[in-house]
Amino acid sequence: MPGFTPGRRWQPPYYPFKKEPLGLRLLEWVERATKGPMFGCRMCGNCLLQETAFICPMECPKGLRNGPCGGSTKEFCYVDETRPCIWYKIYDRAFRMGRQEILMEVLPPLDWNKTGGETWGDVVHQIGKVGTGKVISGLLFGDGKKRKETWESVFQPVRQPEWWGGDSQYHAPSYSEPVSELEKRLKAGEFVVTSEVAPPMTVATNKLNSNIALVKPYVTAINFTDAPSASPRMSSWACSALAVQAGAEPVMQIAARDRTRIGLQGEVLGANSMGIKNILCLTGDSMRMAADPRGRMDIVDIDSVQMLWILRKMRDEGKYLDGRSMKFPPKYFLGAAASPFASEPKFQAIREHKKVNAGAQFFQTNLVYDPDRFEIWLNELAKRNILDKVYILVGITPLKNFKVAQYMHNEVPGVTIPTEIMKRMEAAGDNASEEGVQIALELIEAIKTKQGVNGIHLMAVGWEEIVPRIVTESGLLPKDFVPPKDIELKQS
Repeated sequence: MPGFTPGRRWQPPYYPFKKEPLGLRLLEWVERATKGPMFGCRMCGNCLLQETAFICPMECPKGLRNGPCGGSTKEFCYVDETRPCIWYKIYDRAFRMGRQEILMEVLPPLDWNKTGGETWGDVVHQIGKVGTGKVISGLLFGDGKKRKETWESVFQPVRQPEWWGGDSQYHAPSYSEPVSELEKRLKAGEFVVTSEVAPPMTVATNKLNSNIALVKPYVTAINFTDAPSASPRMSSWACSALAVQAGAEPVMQIAARDRTRIGLQGEVLGANSMGIKNILCLTGDSMRMAADPRGRMDIVDIDSVQMLWILRKMRDEGKYLDGRSMKFPPKYFLGAAASPFASEPKFQAIREHKKVNAGAQFFQTNLVYDPDRFEIWLNELAKRNILDKVYILVGITPLKNFKVAQYMHNEVPGVTIPTEIMKRMEAAGDNASEEGVQIALELIEAIKTKQGVNGIHLMAVGWEEIVPRIVTESGLLPKDFVPPKDIELKQS
C-alpha cells in the first residue's frame, strides 16, 4: 500500500508511447521509484497531487480527476469494495488541511502524449521561465501572499496547459435568449416536470413512440438514458432525434464512460443539427455493473466535469478542444447529474459547485426518498451561493413493488431508501404499486416548496404509463396543458 495514498495501486504504471532520450528515461525511473511507493503513482505525466491533498486521484478505478462519481461512499468504492473511495479520502483530507477550495479548479483530462513520462522536467522548465532566482527568493523570503504567488507561477501552467485553461471561476452562458423550451420555462419561473422514457433494446420503435406520445402532454422535456447500468440499448441521440420528429422536447444524456474527447465533440454537433437542444452530461455507471464480458473498468478518457467544460467552450467561445474555431457553434442547454445522498453533503456541494462553474445550467438529481436529508444537501449548496446559478430538478421514481425497492436501496449507487418506506412497501403486498404511487406523491408534495427546487424529474424505469397520473394528482400539469383526447379530436 502506498505511504501517503490510502489505497492500493489499481493498475501498473503507464509507460511512454514513444522512445525518449536517456536523460528523460532516467528521470522517469527516479520518479516512478519514489512516487510509486509513496503515492501509488501511475506515471500519468499530468500530476495533480498538490491539488488533491497529496492523494493520487489515479487510484480511482474510473480514473476521475475532478471529484467523485455519484456512487461515492464513506465506506468503500462501489466499483471495488475492497478499496476505499479515493475521492472521499481526498475530500476528507482536504477539509482537515483547510485545502478544500483548491479542489474547485477544473482540471484537464490526461494528455496521453505525456503518459508514462515524468512531471519534474515540466516543473524545472517552468522555474526557468519564471526565473530561478525569482522563484527561490519568493519561496524563501516572501510573505505568505508572495509565496503563494510564486508557487502558482510555477505549478499553475504545469497543471493547466494552454489547450485547457481550467480555473475555479463561474462562467455564465454567453447568450441571453433561451435555446430550448426547457430553459425558457425554467427562466420564466415555472415549476417544470421532466420524465424519462426507456430506450428500446431492439430496433423496434413502436413502444418508444407510443411512450413519447403518452407522456409528451404532461411534461416539458423527455430524457432518454444512455446505456444505464452499463447495458446497451438504443442510443440516447437516436431516441432524442425521434422525439424531435414527434414534436417533443428531448434531453439527450451522454455518459463519459463510452466517449472519447473527439467522439463527444462530434456527437453534440450532430445532435444539435438535428434539433436536440438539451444535453445532460454524466460520468456513467461503471462497467462493473455490466454483464460479462466486461469492458475496461480502469479509466475514462474524460469525466463529466471535463465534458461540461469542453461543451461550454464549444458553445460560448466557438472553440474545439484543440483550439480550432468554428464558424457556426452549437447552441444547447447544459445539464449534469447531482447526488444529494452520495458521500457527505459538504463534499457533494463542492462537486456540484464545480459542475456549475464548468458549465452546468441545470441539475437532475439522483433519486430522493428522504426530503429531510435532501434539504441538508440544499443548504450546503446555499452556503456556496450557487442556487441562483443552476436549476434543480429532483429525481423521483415511483416504486412498483418491494423487490424494486430492495434493488434500488442495495444495488443502485447513491440511492438510499429510508426504513420507513421499505416497511410500507413490504407491508403493502399486492397493493405495492399503489403504495409506491402514494409515496411518490407524498415526496413531491414535501419537496416542491423547498428553496432552490425548480422542478421534478420523474424516472419511471419502464413504468411510463404512471407518469400522467402522478403529474395530474401532484398538481403539476403544465400551464398550457391540453388533454390528450382534445389533441386527438383536433388532429382528426
